[in-house]
Order: sequence, then C-alpha cells, then structure tokens
Amino acid sequence: MAATGNADATVGHGELIEAVDRALTTHGRAVLTGPAGAGKTRVADAVAAAAESRGESVLRLAPEAADRWIPEAAAAALLTSVPCGVLEALAGPQRTAIALLRREADAPVAGRDHVALRLAVVEVLRTLAARSPVLIVLDNAQWLDSESADLLRFAFRLTPPGVRVLVAECLQGGLPVAGSLCGPDTPGIRVPPLGADELAELLLRHGLPARLAGRIHQASGGNPRLALALGHSLAEARDGAAAHHADTLPVSGQAREVARLLLAEAPARARRTLLLAALAARPTTALLRRAGRPDAEGELAEAERAALVTVAADGTVAFTAGALPTALAADAGWPERAAAHAALAVAVDDPVQAVRHRALAVDVPDERLAAEVSGAAAACRRRGDRALAAELGLLAADVTPVDRPAAELARLVAAAEDAGWSGRADLARRAARAVLAREASPADRVRVRLAVIDAAGQALADLDETFAHARADAAGDPSLQAAVQLRVAWKLNLSDGDPVRSRAAAAEAGVLAAEGGDQVAEAMALTVRARMGRILGDAEAEDILAGALALPAPEVPLGMRNAPQYLAVRHALFDDRLDDAREQLLVLLPAVERTGSAEDVFEVLRSFAEVELRRGRCAAGAAHARRALELTIEAGLSPGPAWYVAATAESMAGSFARAAGYARRGVQASEEERDQVFLSRSLYALGLVELATGETVKAVATLRRVAGLEAAQQVVDPSILRWHGELAEALVAADALEEAAELLASVHAVAAGLGRTSVVTALDRARGLLLSASGEADAAVALLRATAERFEALGLPLEHGRTLLALARAERRRRRRAPARAALYGAAEVFTRAGAHPWAELARESPGNAAGADRARADARGSGDDAVAALTEGEARLAVLVSQGASNQEAAAKLFLSVKTVEARLTRIYQKLDVRSRAQLATVLRGR
Repeated sequence: MAATGNADATVGHGELIEAVDRALTTHGRAVLTGPAGAGKTRVADAVAAAAESRGESVLRLAPEAADRWIPEAAAAALLTSVPCGVLEALAGPQRTAIALLRREADAPVAGRDHVALRLAVVEVLRTLAARSPVLIVLDNAQWLDSESADLLRFAFRLTPPGVRVLVAECLQGGLPVAGSLCGPDTPGIRVPPLGADELAELLLRHGLPARLAGRIHQASGGNPRLALALGHSLAEARDGAAAHHADTLPVSGQAREVARLLLAEAPARARRTLLLAALAARPTTALLRRAGRPDAEGELAEAERAALVTVAADGTVAFTAGALPTALAADAGWPERAAAHAALAVAVDDPVQAVRHRALAVDVPDERLAAEVSGAAAACRRRGDRALAAELGLLAADVTPVDRPAAELARLVAAAEDAGWSGRADLARRAARAVLAREASPADRVRVRLAVIDAAGQALADLDETFAHARADAAGDPSLQAAVQLRVAWKLNLSDGDPVRSRAAAAEAGVLAAEGGDQVAEAMALTVRARMGRILGDAEAEDILAGALALPAPEVPLGMRNAPQYLAVRHALFDDRLDDAREQLLVLLPAVERTGSAEDVFEVLRSFAEVELRRGRCAAGAAHARRALELTIEAGLSPGPAWYVAATAESMAGSFARAAGYARRGVQASEEERDQVFLSRSLYALGLVELATGETVKAVATLRRVAGLEAAQQVVDPSILRWHGELAEALVAADALEEAAELLASVHAVAAGLGRTSVVTALDRARGLLLSASGEADAAVALLRATAERFEALGLPLEHGRTLLALARAERRRRRRAPARAALYGAAEVFTRAGAHPWAELARESPGNAAGADRARADARGSGDDAVAALTEGEARLAVLVSQGASNQEAAAKLFLSVKTVEARLTRIYQKLDVRSRAQLATVLRGR
C-alpha cells in the first residue's frame, strides 16, 4: 500500500513535491494546505520517503479528530517513534517528564513538570539532529490537542537547523495551527486539484477505465480521494460489467462520505443556500436571494473559502466538484427538497425551469402538470437542448396518472429518443427499461432500443443483444428494418472494423428504406456505402455520395454525422479541398447546434479542428479541439475521439508531451470500447509525436501497429489516415531502408491510381529521406526541394515546413551547412506563421528533426569530427548502444534488427570511425 501511495503522490504532484523539498531546504519549515482528499498526506509521505532514502531521521505524527480532546495525545504519539536510547540518555527530571507523558509511570497529570517536559522534547530533537538531519512530518495538524500544540510550538522555536518541519493542515474541520507552530514567515504551499490528464493517469494506476476520466474529473473537481471513490462506486454499481462513459456517477458509499466531509466545512447557515444552488439549473446570487436567501452573498463567500463553490463577477455560482450538489440533494430529506424546489419555481425567470421545479416539488400524479412538463420538453427540443428534453420527458412520465398509460408511454418513448440524440446513455436506458416493462408496440420497442444504440457513441461492441431484439421487433416493417440495419452497418465499421460487411449491410438498408418509402434512411444508406467505398478505394464512391446528396434532405433524424452533407465535408478534407470543407462546416455548425445532438456537434467541431490545422491556422484548430473535448466531458460522450483530436491539436499547436499524453489516453479509451477506427487514429497521433521527438524505435513499433489495424480493416485509400509516409520516415531513421522502399512503392501506386496528389507528395518527402540515407544525396535534395515547393503550392504549410526540415537533414548529410541552415530557418518561419509552436521550436533548437541520433551527430559536427557525422541515424544509434556495453544480441533486440544486421552495421561503423574494438568506439564517442 505504501508503494502505491507514493506512486499516487507523483501523479500531478511531482513539481509540488520538489517545491516542498526546496522550501524545507531554504526555510527549514513548510506548510501544506488544501481541502480533505486533495493529496496532502500523499505528498507529505513522498517527501518523507525521499528524506529517509537520504539517511535522514523522520518522525511522523498524524492525529485524528478524536485526539483533539485528549491532552498531550499527539506529543506522546510523536515520542513513540524516538529510539529508546535517546530517551534514556535524558537528565532525570526530563526523563521522568517523558515517562509520565508516555504513561510509563503512575502519576497524576497535575503533578507533571511541564517545563521539564518542554526541555526534554527540545533535547530529544537536538540529540537526533546531532546524529543525522531530522524531518518532522505533522499531518492533520488541525486535530492537534492544544497542549501538544503548545509543546511543539515551544520545541520548534528552539530546535537547531538540522531539524526540519513539514506541517500538513486541512483548514476545514479545525482551527488553523500551522502558522503558530512554524512561525508567520513559513512558506505555505497549497495542494492544487489534479487536472483531467493527471486524473486519467491516477485512474489507470488504480485499474479504473481511462474513458471515465473526463466525467470523473468533472464530478470530483480534481480531488484525488473523491475521484477514486467515484470510480470505485461506479465499478461496484455496474456489478462487474464494463462501466459506460455516460453512466451516472453514483455518489454513494465512500464517495458520499468524502463529499460529506467536504461539505461539512460549510457553516450550517450556508447549507440551505447551497441546497438551493444544487437544485437550480443555473444558480446565481440574484436567484438565491429571490428564493428566500437574502444573505446569499455572505453565505456563499464562506462556502467559497471552504473551496466548495466559485462565485463569478456576474453572480454565477458553480460547485467546484459535480458530486457536491448531488450529495447535497441526496442528503436533504424530501420535505426540504420539495420546499427548495417550490421556492425556486417562483424565483426562476425561465418558464421551462419553473415547470421543472413545480413538478419536482410534488409527489402526486397530475395530468395537467404532466402535460405542462411535456410542453416544456418540446420547447427544449425545439431550441436544441435535447438532454434537458429527455430529463423533462422522464419527469412528465413520472407525474402522469396511472389511468393515462398511452400518454405515459408516449412521453417515455420521446424521452428515450431525446436521450439518444444528446448522447445521454443513462437516460436512454432508463426510459427504455420503462417502455419495455409496459405493453408497448413493436414500433415503440424498436424506437427505444435504437435510442439506446444511438446514445452509446463509440461503445457499440457490447450491444449485440439490443441489436438482436431490435431486429426481431422490426420484422415486417421495412422502415424500421432499415433503421436497424443502418445501425448494424455503422457497428460493423466502427467496432468490427469490417468495411466490406458494413457496405453490404448499408446496401440492404437502402433496399428496405426504398421499400418503406423512407428517403432519409435511403440517403443514409447511400452515405454509408459511399464512406465504405472511399475506404476500400472504390472509384464509384463519389458517384454514390452524389446520389445521396440528390435525395431530399429534411432535418436528419439519424444524425448529421451520418448524413451525406457531412460525408461531403470529410471527402473535401481527405482531398485537401480545405476552403470548400470549411465553407460547408460553417453551414453545418449552426444547424447541428440547433438539433441538440452532442455527437453531431462534436463531429463538426472535430472536422473544423482538422481543417484549420491542415490549413496552418493552428490556434483556430486548437480552439475547436478544446471545444470538442469540453463538449465530450459535459455530454458524457465517448472520450476516445476527443482525445485523438486533442492529441492532434497539441502536436501542432501545443506541446509534444501533452500530445503524447492525449494520444495514449485515446488509445486506452478506444481499446476499452473496442473502437477500431479511433484506435488507429490515436496510435497514428502517438507515432507522429514519437517520430518528431526522435523516439524512432517506438515510432516504428507504433506505426507498424497502425499499419496492421488498417490492413485488418481493409483500408485501401491512403488519404483517410496518412500514416504511410510517417512509417516510411521512421523506417529510414531506423535504417530499415528496404522495408521503407517497399512500403513507399506499394502505397505510391495506390495513391497515384486514385489521384491522391497530396498523399503522393508526402510519400515523396519520405522517398527523399530514403535517397539521402542510401547515399544518393544530390537526388534527395532535388526531390525534397521540389516536394517543398509542391506543398507550398497546395496551401499546406505544416507539410511544407516538415519537408524543409527533411531538406535540412539531407543537406547536412552531404555536408552543405549553409543550405541546411537556410532550410531550417525557412522551416522555423513557416511553422511560426502557422502557430505550430512545437515544430517551430524543433526547427530552432536543433540542426535536425530533434532525433536523438541527429543531436549526437550534430554535436560531433560541431567539434569537427566529420567521421562521426557521416554515420547514418541507425548507425549512430547502434554505436551509442554498443559503447554503453550492449551485446550484439541486446542491441538487435532493442533496435528490432537481426543479429546479422547488427554485425554488418558494426563493421561499417568501425570502418567509418577507423576503430577496431568496442573500447575504441566508446572512447571516440565519449570524446564527443
């Protein structure tokens, strides 16, 4: 457990631990503060473990709440960790005082010599400090009894510099004592909440699904203890089944206890105000005042000091953790909740919210009220708030009298479909269960099951039974059969990675739709056929898409992301008709925002991000990617696609480190949901970062995995996911020249045959690097110059800049330093104009593409050693491994080469460097 705890402390807190250590070194004292569960104990334990590893003596003290009322309990506990020899060496009165404190002798407390006791504690600390540095770690300082606090305050003032003190204090739940213990100038360090990235790592370390990270971060506010409690509560609630990314997070068990602990910090008089804020959809101080809390600002100020809420300048109130309002509402009794809803019903200025609060304030069925709530749901549907429409639909069904079963059923079916639109899988399942438990028609049963499928996002792999029941209920109705078959086609591509079967299922759906007279479903079926045809390299795909676009296009009931208009945008992006794609997206974005489909809005934002990044407008692309990620977390969508988009944006406009983190999380989430499509994409994003940052061996392995997945999915068209050039570049860097040549030749033929001009151009960049590595320096430079010009003409600045980087490498290989510098400067300028910060930094900081072997060769060139500079990247990497003591077999395993290849490469290295042994090789490299 201790090891796990120390590992947890480093998640998001590595820099914090270093800051605490620096404060202790500089000042001898440090105070850690933060709310309960923030990680203060973990950080303090990590600091203590580091001190122990350095041979320091560490004394730990962690009183509990009950200890606060036991005089001198904490001081006695602290002294139990002191070696007996130190205590026995004390003078008589001091030894007696310690013995009495530790209950080693029978004497009344009133008869103790408190002066002797204080001097004894000081002497103990001085003795320990004389042997080795001492670190006192005092956790839960708020629970110190007053007598121990006085004793330690005295001792700490008189201890020598060799005694350092770290106090961790939760200001809530007790009186602040750290300042008086350590002195007024002691640096205070607040433990901040974890970010979403850090929380994802914490969940993974505890065996919890990464795809839940966004929602758990929102619910926990980054509090590690609350986050883990929520994750475990969700796992327990699912009873071993895989947790869905949109499941309601149950604030129960340990999670409820942690939330209660946090809420206990608010004064009693603020609880009523906090409950009103928890029940309101959009709480503001003005609303709370109108609801009967005249001192709302003052009460919320106290809650804000306790880190429970934030109050914006305009009075908007937000809880720091989403679980807090849930816990508040759950702990309030029905009468208190009903009274709060009744007060809010009068106070709110939104008619929809007024009806909602009125319905939640009663527990008696009322058809008139149910009809009003249904009307409010319809209003939300019209304005695109389909999630609220689903909630209101369920509420309307709840207050429908039992003698109105048809009305109740209609409201439940509408709620399910609203939930499917908004991606609220929890609400869709709840409505579907209610419908299936009633005497519903086959059509209604199909509709609610399709809603469950639509709300599942990317996680379709576990819905085979739902599909089977939907098929059975749809029998005999071609329109319903077409709707089911369309979902089957989507699943075959997304979860099964089988575009051939997906295309066949879509063709069957099209026939059924035509038979049922459903032109919208027919257009959808043609869209799937066109999408799969593009993947499979079918020359008729564009004609099929044109046929889909020619059909009537009313508001699309199955989602814009599956409509021909959206596929036309994707094809424009694949073909690098970026202006066309952007113009179409500007039309689609307001349309999908009106429909209320979170999945549709995400898809349009995702395409916007990809288009802007490709156009070299990296700041705009990153902004769209952020919006897509925020929407994913807010709506509870599958996180794999959003993390892929975030990784792509970070790799262009942010940082390679963050991009790698997002990509790994995308891989994890896609694997958990068995999403083959976005698994390939996240791996591609990761492989690109590894290639850019010089982790060539990793890049080869990652991109080979992409190649395997794409082959398994029978992807033919190389314009959809452009991993081919990156893998070829990685293979060249790894000195696998024959494999790179074979890959380039096979993909070039396909891309040229399909007319994918920009794909061919990217392959030419990789071919230029291959020529350079093969010794054809002049041909390589000529090809790379021409390729850079073509990318510039195509309006693809990032590809242009990357080609200039490649040109610089080729120029250096033929020892033309001035042209190499010119290419690097040109690349830096292109990247800077595009806002591609990590690439601009790459061009500025290194004479190459930042590959480790390139940097080693650059150092060698700087010292004038042309022989070392003449090594290829693969040779340089092998030389470093061998010089560090690796055997031929070990080097072969690390570089994914055969032992014979290693032996042949070593021979070339020895010849180039004029050395005859591993020892001489190591000497040459050490000199550089």
